[in-house]
Amino acid sequence: MILPKPVYQRFKTRVVNIGDLPLGGDNPIRLQSMTTTDSMDTIATVEQSIRIIEAGGEYVRITAPSIKEANNLLEIKNELRKRGYKAPLIADIHFTPNAAEIAARIVEKVRVNPGNYADKKKFETIEYTDNEYSGELERIRNKFIPLIKICKEYGTAMRIGTNHGSLSDRIMSRFGDTPEGMVESAMEFLRICEGENYYNIVLSMKSSNPQVMVQAYRMLVKQMMNESMNYPFHLGVTEAGDGEDGRIKSSLGIGTLLEEGLGDTVRVSLTEEPEYEIPVCKTLVERYSDFSKSLTDTFKFSETINPFAYSRRESSSMNNIGGKNVPVVVFDANDEIIKSHEALREVGYYYSESLDKWNIGDMAPDYIYLGSRNLGYSLPGTLKKIFDYAFLNTREDKSDSLPLLNTSEYLALDNLNFNKFLEINNLSDEILKKISSDKNLTLIINTKDSLSYRSIRDFAEKSISDKIDCPVIIKRNYDNLSEDKFMVYPATDVGGLLIDGFGDGIWLESNTVSKKVINSISFGILQASRTRISKTEYISCPSCGRTLFDLQETTAKVREKTSHLKGLKIAIMGCIVNGPGEMADADYGYVGSGVGKITLYKGKEVIRRSIDSETAVEELINLIKENNDWVNPE
Repeated sequence: MILPKPVYQRFKTRVVNIGDLPLGGDNPIRLQSMTTTDSMDTIATVEQSIRIIEAGGEYVRITAPSIKEANNLLEIKNELRKRGYKAPLIADIHFTPNAAEIAARIVEKVRVNPGNYADKKKFETIEYTDNEYSGELERIRNKFIPLIKICKEYGTAMRIGTNHGSLSDRIMSRFGDTPEGMVESAMEFLRICEGENYYNIVLSMKSSNPQVMVQAYRMLVKQMMNESMNYPFHLGVTEAGDGEDGRIKSSLGIGTLLEEGLGDTVRVSLTEEPEYEIPVCKTLVERYSDFSKSLTDTFKFSETINPFAYSRRESSSMNNIGGKNVPVVVFDANDEIIKSHEALREVGYYYSESLDKWNIGDMAPDYIYLGSRNLGYSLPGTLKKIFDYAFLNTREDKSDSLPLLNTSEYLALDNLNFNKFLEINNLSDEILKKISSDKNLTLIINTKDSLSYRSIRDFAEKSISDKIDCPVIIKRNYDNLSEDKFMVYPATDVGGLLIDGFGDGIWLESNTVSKKVINSISFGILQASRTRISKTEYISCPSCGRTLFDLQETTAKVREKTSHLKGLKIAIMGCIVNGPGEMADADYGYVGSGVGKITLYKGKEVIRRSIDSETAVEELINLIKENNDWVNPE
C-alpha cells in the first residue's frame, strides 16, 4: 500500500451572477469581508469598503438591520461608484423582510438568515404535528416569496446563510442543535426559491465550532446531490475571534473544506478591522488557485470515517500516545535548547535553579526530538526524549528516551518488543505486514505532498479498513514559510484530520518560525479541533454595524482578565442576532443589548440585564466567581 498522490478537484457548482463578478463554476474562489461601521454613516462605510477592496476583497457586505439602513445602501453604493469602485455589494439582513426587499432593489446580493428572517427565537421547545409544521412552512413561504420576486426582477443574487447560533425554535424542536438542523433550515428556503424558478443562490453553513461547520457543509452537499442541486458555497467559521486563535480556527474549518474541493467564496470572521481578514483569505485560497478549473460533478464520501459526526479512530497506546490519551505535541530541539534549559521557557518549561524545580505550563509539549545530539541537563519527567535509532544504540543510558527509526532500520529488526517510533511517507506490503503485529510502535506520517491533508486522509481510511491500530503522529515541515502562513497551513493540513478523529499527535517543523510560535500553533490547532483543551476559548464575533460596543477593545479586556481559566468558553457578542445561539456552546456570554448596555449569560440563561458597559467586564468576572469557575492567576 502506497500513500497515493493526491488528485485535487473542486465540486462543480452552478454559476451565480453577482453584479459583474460571477461566483461558482470554474471561476476563482472569491474573497470577501464585511464592514463594521454604522451603516448610516455613509462616508465611514464607503472608506472602510475601499480599504477592504484595496486589500483584495472582491465583495463587500454591509448590514441593513432596518429600513433606514437599507435605504442608505443607495447612498453608499453611489459614493463608491463615484469614486471608481465597482465591487458588488451585499446587504446583510436579519429579522426584517421589509429591509431585505428594499436592499434587493439596490445592491447586487442580499444575505438572509433562515433562522430569523421569518421566525423568532425564544428558546422554546414546541411539539409540532406534521400538519402544523407544514402550516409553518406555508407561513414562511408567504413571507419569503416577495423577496424572491424582487430578486428575480432586479437580477439580485441571494445567500441563504444558516448560522448554528440562530436556528429557529421550530428547527430546534424537530432537528435539535445539529448539523442536520442547519441543513434543513437552508433547504426549506432553497426549495421555496426553486418553486418560484429562482436559482441565483449561494449557501452557507456557519458555526463557531469548526467541527460542526465542516460536518454541516458535507451534509449539505449530500442533501443537494440527493435533490439534484449544485449551488455554490460561501465558507466561514463565524465568531472565530482574533489574533492567532481566530486565524487557526478559521483555517481549520475553511481549509478542510477547500482541501475537499468545496467552497466558492471565503470570508474569515476576525474580531479585527475587516481589511485584516483579506490577507488570511488570500493565504487560504492561493493553495488551490491552480485547480480552479478542475471540476467534478460528484463528491466522494468516506466509507470508513463518518463525515457527519466525530468518532476518534480506535488505536492501541504506547506510553501516553494513542488509546484514550489526548493527542501529544512533539517538537525538535534547536541549538539554543541543546545549550541551555533557559531556551525551554519558550515552550512552557521553566527550571528554577534556586528551588531545583521545573514549572510546567498548560501548553508544554510532551516529546522533544534530539536526533543525534543530547542535552547537558536533565529534563522533567513529563518531557520524553526522542533520538535517532542509530545514535541511541551508542548510549548506555537509555532512560526517558525513545528511538526514531527509518523504514530500512525497522525492516531489519528481529526484536519488536520495545517502544519505538517509525517515520514513513508510504507503506509497502512488507512494512504493513510487520507493523500489523507490532504492539510497541507509534507511526509518524510525514508526507511532502503540497496537498498532504488528502494523502494522509487516504492513509487514515486505509489504516482503518486494514485494521492498523498503532498510534499515529502527523508530521509536517514548513521550511521557508512566513509566520502568517504558518498560522494557516498547518491548521488546514492537520486540523481537518483531527476533527475527523484521526491523529494521536502533532509534530510541526519550520526553519523560519520560532519554537514559541510553533508550539503555540500546535496547541492552538488541538484546541480549535477540540481534541486537547489547554487554554480559555473565546467565541467572539467580528463586529458590524449592529454592534453596540467596541468589540476589539472589550475582547482584549476580557482576555486580559480571564486568559488563565483553562477550558472555559467565553462568548463576546456585539448584538443579539447570533449571540444567544452561539453561546449555547459557551459557558458564559457577554452580549450587547442596547447602546452602552450589556446582558450577561450563563450558558443559554440570561443572568443580568442592562449592565453599563463600563462595569460589565468586572460583572462578568463576578458571575464566573459566583459559579465557582474562577481560579486566581498564578
